[in-house]
Amino acid sequence: MNRRMFLQSVGLLALAGCQSSQWSQPLPRHPNILFIFSDDHSLQTLGAYRSRMQSFVREHNITPNIDRLADEGALFENSFVCNSICGPSRAAIITGKHSHINGFKDNGNRFNADQWTVARALRQNGYQTVLFGKWHLGTLPTGFDDFKILNDQGQYYNPDFITPDGKTRLPGYCTDLIGDLTIDWLKNRRDPQKPFFLCSWHKAPHRTWMPHPRYFNFLDGVDIPEPANLFDDYAGRTSAAHEQEMTIRDHINIAMDVKVTPPAADTPVEEIRAQAPQTQSRDMSTAAEFQRMTPQQRKDWDSYYVPRNQDFRQQNLSGDDLTRWKYQAYMKDYIKCVKAMDENVGRVLDYLKQTGLDKNTIVIYSSDQGFYNGEHGWYDKRWMYEESLRNPLIIKWPDVVKPGSHPTAMVQNIDYAPTILEAAGIEIPPEVQGESLMPLLRGKTPSNWRKSILYTYYEQGVHAVARHRGVRDQRYKLIEFYEKGEWEFYDLKKDPLEMHNQYDNPAYQDKIQALKQELKRLMTDYRLEESSSA
Repeated sequence: MNRRMFLQSVGLLALAGCQSSQWSQPLPRHPNILFIFSDDHSLQTLGAYRSRMQSFVREHNITPNIDRLADEGALFENSFVCNSICGPSRAAIITGKHSHINGFKDNGNRFNADQWTVARALRQNGYQTVLFGKWHLGTLPTGFDDFKILNDQGQYYNPDFITPDGKTRLPGYCTDLIGDLTIDWLKNRRDPQKPFFLCSWHKAPHRTWMPHPRYFNFLDGVDIPEPANLFDDYAGRTSAAHEQEMTIRDHINIAMDVKVTPPAADTPVEEIRAQAPQTQSRDMSTAAEFQRMTPQQRKDWDSYYVPRNQDFRQQNLSGDDLTRWKYQAYMKDYIKCVKAMDENVGRVLDYLKQTGLDKNTIVIYSSDQGFYNGEHGWYDKRWMYEESLRNPLIIKWPDVVKPGSHPTAMVQNIDYAPTILEAAGIEIPPEVQGESLMPLLRGKTPSNWRKSILYTYYEQGVHAVARHRGVRDQRYKLIEFYEKGEWEFYDLKKDPLEMHNQYDNPAYQDKIQALKQELKRLMTDYRLEESSSA
């Protein structure tokens, strides 16, 4: 049976699950949909996910509100992206299509706003559609009744927002402002006669990890757990792993990223800017943030970072000790940004509950990809290795999704759009490449559900990450660095940290050949030609 025909029949959905369960009852009509989205949020720093840092995250109460959402809904254990980079992930989410089909392969592209999107479909079917926060697709959003989007990557302090009426600067901290805009719209601007699709899309915790002053002292005196492969030497891997430029040891910027700068309050901005790499966007640099700060914000900043930096300089660290210091500084700023973002997730969830809107509102939490928190010695994303390939996905739907459920089937971000359409009772267009997650949300995995995923990465030059594609199933992963003619293969059960490339191991040759055939099949099914990988 065609899976979409199966999904569109409520009666058949009930038969597919346990008929005596409340989770197999007919779906509510026209539910509200709140899509909370973060940027670069790693599974390692989300307490609801099992990871090397889970106990640390829970002990220090870093993500209590997102964890609460997981307790009340479904947490997807095997959630993946199709292209681990900001703009392409967003394009895949709103179109339900891989990058080579929706046309947005890397952050240098501009999104084709004429194509079908899930927002446009919802709006045409009576939904109010609104977007607040980071968009980052180069063109203005279409299919939305209203929007306030950050300019490009956006800034943490006093950011500019682009609206249908032009650009405006809002005073305050970006994460709080997105929370404010979300709640204000729910409280004062929505039409209660219509269902809504409300996107609350955060910048945090994207680089340059600028915390709010209320969290400057959070985690003082605490050591962040180090990953076992913080000092990875990439032995046995392809040249791609050796040539990258995203290590904490050699490439994280001491001024822009870990904030060892002159005092913000009394130093000319250009003097601070000169310490940032020339290749870095001016809008993303620490100096650009200082330029936007009020005198009080600069004073608050200096009250924390000046003494910290004086202590750092006095230590005169080098070698592994310097790498460890930079890791701690990076991770603390990153986690502080996560903490503020989670706090605003909680504010919105609390408002839904206080007003009773939660009863008929689907809440989705996800991030555009995962992120490296020192694994392989790295920060950033892009690779098909687990930390950036995997992304969080949590969905709450009262009386439909069983609280605390943990679907284990393989899902991808191309699945979000058809899932939202199915939930809203809207037909899924045949050109959409993803599959609705509705049966998984109802506790049933169809027998023909995907057993593997396709990944592609196209961006050239940034962090010197080589273009690659690959296939992952429940246990094994095959990566092709196609411009180099090099391959990597991992047994994730025996080697979850992906430290031992087994591509030349005779014991795995049958599986490698099988995955090569699976890669070809997926490329054919998703209409990815060899020539379109470049």
